Amino acid sequence: MTHRFGKNALALFSTLALLAVGAPAMANTLNQNVSWTIDRAGTTAKYRVVAYGDSIYAGYNGSISNAAKYSAPTVDAEYLAALWNADIESVRRAKSGAIASDVYNNKIVAERSYMQAASTRVVTFEMCGNDGLQARTSFKGQTGTCNYSVLTTAVNNCKTYVASAMDYINANAYSGVKLKVIANLYYPGYNADNVQSSCNDPTTGAKVNLRDKFLPAIAQMNYWMCEYARQKGFKCVDNFAEYMGADYDSNGDGQIDSNALKYVAGESESSYLTRITSTLKPTLRDANTHFVSSSSSYDYIQSDDVHPTYTGGTVSAGLWGGTTGTGAARYTSFTNGRSPIWNQYGHERMGWSLSTHSPAAL
Repeated sequence: MTHRFGKNALALFSTLALLAVGAPAMANTLNQNVSWTIDRAGTTAKYRVVAYGDSIYAGYNGSISNAAKYSAPTVDAEYLAALWNADIESVRRAKSGAIASDVYNNKIVAERSYMQAASTRVVTFEMCGNDGLQARTSFKGQTGTCNYSVLTTAVNNCKTYVASAMDYINANAYSGVKLKVIANLYYPGYNADNVQSSCNDPTTGAKVNLRDKFLPAIAQMNYWMCEYARQKGFKCVDNFAEYMGADYDSNGDGQIDSNALKYVAGESESSYLTRITSTLKPTLRDANTHFVSSSSSYDYIQSDDVHPTYTGGTVSAGLWGGTTGTGAARYTSFTNGRSPIWNQYGHERMGWSLSTHSPAAL
């Protein structure tokens, strides 16, 4: 699949869903592994960032043969190279289309050697988007009485494998790792899902709004990603807040929307769900139009209405193998810790978010 589909065709052709983590058409899985080193002039030290995941960390762009060079983990590597004055190897072990159990078993566990290397300083992962997609596709196809169990199953599987992944990384990553971080899920197709179901609620007999059913499910997944991170010594990049909330105060509550939406360490699940699905729901915006101010916006989602936008070209990644390469950083210093394009593309925003958790010293 080398062409892109119209945004409203997402559910038919992509394998991601509610969330941020998709893949090629027809629910196939595709290994898209890349190793790219940011070569910083005048340095001798070299450290590694290992990123496990699905099509988001892969930098999927609709192709079976290439992917974004600067997906979020490699964007993060640029920030780290400047922060640590070192060469940074970004190792992306990703499988587009993989559900959480697949990422856990066939990437994190099966390919643990990458995080066990003595040069590793950061381990990050993302998962669960394709669990959400399969549940969403199943739900959209229902007629008669709605069966909500497909959403419950997706949430429970996500919780199980996120917790297992953190435990496994804690037990197996190189002892010198300085940062372990998970990235949670944004909601692609937020506007497209604002339609009625084909099935009927088992209690009321009425059609239900798809977005109103999917939003609590993604919120549950995201809560537990960040809560397990708090419990297990990980940091949590809140992609939902970074993508779905504007970078200004749109509702006059005294908080920038993208900050107000963030998980608060130690809050209860019910408190978080109330904020996301009720109190602050009016501030949620489809990430195809991410407002960085009241008058300026950027498109964070590619034309498939699923995957993050990117810049900086592509590398081989897919059926014909993956790229191992080296190149100079696009930016060698960062004013206030941000590149000039930190908020203009989906992958740039995610990579910057990862960088905000980086320790200043090794």
